[in-house]
Amino acid sequence: MRAVLPQHSTLSFPFTASEIVSIGFATRPVGRAERAALIAAALSKVGLPGRGGEMYQQMSGGEQQRVQLARALVQVWHPMTQQGPCWLFLDEPVSSLDIAHQMTVMRIAANYAASGGGVVAVMHDLNLTAMFADHVVLMHQGRVTAEGRPERVMTNEHLSQAYGCNLRINHAPDDGVWMLPQAVGA
Repeated sequence: MRAVLPQHSTLSFPFTASEIVSIGFATRPVGRAERAALIAAALSKVGLPGRGGEMYQQMSGGEQQRVQLARALVQVWHPMTQQGPCWLFLDEPVSSLDIAHQMTVMRIAANYAASGGGVVAVMHDLNLTAMFADHVVLMHQGRVTAEGRPERVMTNEHLSQAYGCNLRINHAPDDGVWMLPQAVGA
């Protein structure tokens, strides 16, 4: 089982947030009561409790992104099934989100993986990648340039090569949390 969160979703017809989330049940039929409970739980998980009746098109871009994440989550609500792990494929899951909601989304993904599910995310935010990823694949022009643990992949040399500019890793002095990257020179 897998669920996909695209970077952008465009809808041509008016739907409520709950109706969008319920699309996630297309491949996983559930009863009416369980459906309503899972929709409410998924919207709450993404920071939109009680917002299911709102029109999707009238929500902000970040709220729409979180509704789409809730839709993907109900598709694979349980990270592990009898058949094995379920997977979340996330394309820029934090685009259009403020910092607090970025952290919420990344924690959801990390908790999903910690519960036995798999998460593959395309990310351009190097700080969040360094904070949350267990394994990083760095690509440049469609080719893998480095792969492995974040501290092995996210080096001055690898990042400078991949992004085509001179970058330097910064470390916060107190707790060693990475702050990436700093452009060097002009």
